[in-house]
Amino acid sequence: MPALQGKFELKKSQRTTPRSLLFALGYCLMLSTTLSSCSEAKNNTQQSESSLKSVALSSTTEKQLVRIVRSKQLSALAILEKQGSLEKRLEPLGFKVQWAEFAAGPQQLEALNANGLDIASTAESPPVFSQAAGAPLVYLATTHPSGKAISLLVPVNSPIKSVSDLKGKKVAFQKASIGHYLLVKALEDAGLKLSDVQSVFLPPPDANVAFSQNKVDAWYIWEPFATRNVENKIARVLTDGGKLRDTGNFFSTSRQFYQAHPDVIKLFLEELEKAEIWTKNHPKEVAQLLAPVTQLDPPTLEIMHDKYDYGLVPITEKTIIKQQQVADKWYSLGLIPKKVNVREGFLTPEEYAKITPSEVLANK
Repeated sequence: MPALQGKFELKKSQRTTPRSLLFALGYCLMLSTTLSSCSEAKNNTQQSESSLKSVALSSTTEKQLVRIVRSKQLSALAILEKQGSLEKRLEPLGFKVQWAEFAAGPQQLEALNANGLDIASTAESPPVFSQAAGAPLVYLATTHPSGKAISLLVPVNSPIKSVSDLKGKKVAFQKASIGHYLLVKALEDAGLKLSDVQSVFLPPPDANVAFSQNKVDAWYIWEPFATRNVENKIARVLTDGGKLRDTGNFFSTSRQFYQAHPDVIKLFLEELEKAEIWTKNHPKEVAQLLAPVTQLDPPTLEIMHDKYDYGLVPITEKTIIKQQQVADKWYSLGLIPKKVNVREGFLTPEEYAKITPSEVLANK
């Protein structure tokens, strides 16, 4: 028994680890973990700093967008897109241009108010409806009326001979557009009211289909739709806006974009005025450039060229008063919910002087 007990005690002692050795092992393990954690934290910190530097560099080199409506008419705005001069002017400012297409003016201003567009080009009525809806738009510049470029069409074989013959008939137009406004004026000139006709609210592409299928009796529309339908012997012009229109188009933006980027707006208006003058003086070249855009042949576009007056017009007190008359007309017809003070959308003379091209200001 004693020998067996001694053997057992020996084996037990061999399996026993001294406390000092356990402490040493624990310390080494802790030290190793700490060093590893420090090293990992340092690496993570370096990676985070590297990522932040990368993001900062990206944010300084990435170009901002200025979104401008695309024109599919015979216009200086369409020429500006084709020539590409605006892109070159805006590049040093860190901007690139995106051209966006819309059916008509009201759709543009809806996008402007929803931050889906930065610069719009419309007739006089869409901004009034937009202001009535509470949109904080800013009128940037205006143009000559060019009333002959908007026409009241009837089917080529229609028995309708005058505006007074439209009583009780279906007339298509884009709601809140120049077609809507000129129809009101044409009917009043003929002794009728808007309620004397059946108004059919359709955007231009849909109205084009309805008109070609004889589902409406008349259509008030702008170029190139008018000339295209006349050329295809689908329509004839009952009257145009030459004697009726006394306001021009407006270029507009949101209050937010104007306050953030007046330098971009200034360059846009400078390049646009150059395009206006070039378009005026180069009818043949314009026709060649815009034939694919308008889907009309160059000779027809050269004829259309005479329907327009070119060049920007400075915004003056007279412009504001006239636009207020337009707004009051829509309110009197019950087509906007409240009386609009259009002046809220106009800048001060001093602000206009900072963004309007000097050659345009000289025409005051």
